[in-house]
Amino acid sequence: MSRPPILFVHGIRTSASMWRGQLEAARSAGLIAEAVDLPGHGTRIGSSFTIEAAIEVIDEAVAALGGRVVLVGLSLGGYVGIAYAARRPDTVALLVASSCFTLPRGAGLLGYRVLARAIHRLPDRGRWLNDTMARLAVGSDAAADIGSGGVALDVMDETLTAIGRTRPLEDLSAYPGPVWFVTGALDHFRLDERRFRAARPEAPVVVVPRASHLVSLVAPEPFARIVRDAAAAAPDLDPEPDVAD
Repeated sequence: MSRPPILFVHGIRTSASMWRGQLEAARSAGLIAEAVDLPGHGTRIGSSFTIEAAIEVIDEAVAALGGRVVLVGLSLGGYVGIAYAARRPDTVALLVASSCFTLPRGAGLLGYRVLARAIHRLPDRGRWLNDTMARLAVGSDAAADIGSGGVALDVMDETLTAIGRTRPLEDLSAYPGPVWFVTGALDHFRLDERRFRAARPEAPVVVVPRASHLVSLVAPEPFARIVRDAAAAAPDLDPEPDVAD
């Protein structure tokens, strides 16, 4: 019996570096774990973000891990993970969708895009503001993880535009495998939580007390336990063969 490897998908502006602590925790528990940089982020800063490009990047990472993974995404990574699972169901043993209980559309998305454009017009394109808000939200150590892989200052608007074209409720319904939802009790991305729950009524919903949007960073130990539990619940890569009577 073999547990599927874990693939972590990061949030907007940050990179695979935000998962440093979670990678260490998973590997310490004997799990195979990797994190990927989405287009326009981390090692891929300078490239354009589209959902199609993001799916290609995850395809490559999944193939490198043997072809089937527990897919763990947070915020942007949660929306991308949902879209990926619907399109590549055979490669996702279990989907953990975290901090993505708000539909990316309407006035909220438009306001976020307007804000992102205004910040990008600052002299440093918003780097000081990003770093300061990260320290306030998660503390200095976790903020260092957020920024150590690079900060994607130039793809905010195109990334938000691309995410606005996704259909997470439909994609959740289309994906036939198991789903776990994870959210911080204080997360502001919970506006459409009931609709997400209705799309997958059998899916566990884990609410981490006193945690905000970046739940993996503000509550790293509870989040690591959730990931380990999800990996244990995922279908085995090599289930025991049926024994004939």
